[in-house]
Amino acid sequence: MSFLDVPGARLYYETQGEGPLLLLIGSPMDSTGFAPLAQVMSDRHTVVTYDPRGIGKSTREDADEDITPEMQADDVHRLIEALGGGPVEYLGSSGGAVVGLALITAHPGDVRTLVAHEPPVVETLPDSAEVHAKFEEIYQTYLAQGSMPALNMFLTYAGLGGLGQQDDVPRWEPSPEQLAHMEFTNKVFFGHLIRQTTAFVPDLEALRTSPVRIVVGVGVASEGQFARRCAEVLAGHLGLTPVEFAGDHGGFAAHAPEFAAQLTAILG
Repeated sequence: MSFLDVPGARLYYETQGEGPLLLLIGSPMDSTGFAPLAQVMSDRHTVVTYDPRGIGKSTREDADEDITPEMQADDVHRLIEALGGGPVEYLGSSGGAVVGLALITAHPGDVRTLVAHEPPVVETLPDSAEVHAKFEEIYQTYLAQGSMPALNMFLTYAGLGGLGQQDDVPRWEPSPEQLAHMEFTNKVFFGHLIRQTTAFVPDLEALRTSPVRIVVGVGVASEGQFARRCAEVLAGHLGLTPVEFAGDHGGFAAHAPEFAAQLTAILG
């Protein structure tokens, strides 16, 4: 467990295992969400997880500053430099996948393989204006009613089920302690991160010609969900076929052994 000072923030990160460096990056999710997958993958890799600036144990100097994917990509670049430099293997989930796209655009030498699992790259969608309007509505709900109503609206729109809803798809269920922790995270997420992440404009030409191997991942149980649609459209723009992983948007947590086996096969 370590800390790294970067411009405007102090990042908390963890390392475990031995072997080639593998970064597991989420946003707004912190390092705890990757714990099951990190434990399995540490048999073959030195696994690094971190808390994005302002999330979990990571702090930032300006609590009112918006957090962009480019800003987070610079943080991860500095983390990779502190770990000895790239190229590393990189699994990014959701906003962490968007950060990965920003990272390899700015610093292609940092990454060998980018596995972008369901990045919400709204700008690639044909109906991006309508989607942005929905996220603005979620943001306004946060301002008027607080983070929990906004979270319920977000989860419903993303196809992940509203709070208290149940279905037959196994997925990670937070404990009461984790819910309390999420309340703090959600203030950063809805206040300074969600609109900035979904506003990211990928440089498609740079990604098409990148020396980095790009794999776009989707959940086998994510059919019809917002993030999978974004991933499929992005893959089409890049001339790639999406690779299916176990579970849905959070399959790396709910189905860690199966997800790890698939990730190991890709990195192998």
